Amino acid sequence: MNEKIPETSDGKSAESRPSILKIAAIAVAIGAIAGAGGIYATGMLSGNAGGTGTACAAAIETGASLKPLLTGEVAAMAPRTQANDLSGLTFNDGDGNAITLADTGGKPRLVNLWATWCAPCRAEMPALDALQAEKGGDDFEVVAISVDGGDDAKPRAFFEEIGIETLGFYHDPTIGAFNTMKKEGLAFGLPVTVLVDSQNCVVANMNGPAEWASEDAYRLIDAVKAKSE
Repeated sequence: MNEKIPETSDGKSAESRPSILKIAAIAVAIGAIAGAGGIYATGMLSGNAGGTGTACAAAIETGASLKPLLTGEVAAMAPRTQANDLSGLTFNDGDGNAITLADTGGKPRLVNLWATWCAPCRAEMPALDALQAEKGGDDFEVVAISVDGGDDAKPRAFFEEIGIETLGFYHDPTIGAFNTMKKEGLAFGLPVTVLVDSQNCVVANMNGPAEWASEDAYRLIDAVKAKSE
């Protein structure tokens, strides 16, 4: 049986999103207690080896140059100061075949880990779909990976329920992708989002939801795409 990952909040004021923040605060507290008991066992990292190295030095420089754009709706995203190569991050594609993040490469991507039981994840999914519709293509993709346990039925039903039209379907029922990001110092709850360059190196990361269908997010993605040309 897979353990649930705690939800995270978006850092906004209690007046702006009271219900999501209340749910997230409770979930994080529960997750912290569970984590102390070994919920994130290293044995769950099988098949999801990450890595670091000088190959990602350019991503750190890119992240630093983007810092002025990490404001407003994407203010919670932070540029990386250490190398994180996620080329080996493993999950399934829409046909159920095991792939790695490198298989989606050749362009910048916004990688988002989510689950149907995570209220902040559900709230931001339409915005991620809108971001893919607005900016997605050969030069950028939103890679939203469900970490729901079991088969594809539940996350696919959620996509249909809320009318997702442009996001590709990706699924990791093992929670291995989350644990890889946790080991890399990128994640502590859901949703977790990382911006990677065309070489699968992390440029910036955040925990918690954001309004991805916003001018702040669009400016950030435009800048990342421009730097990859």
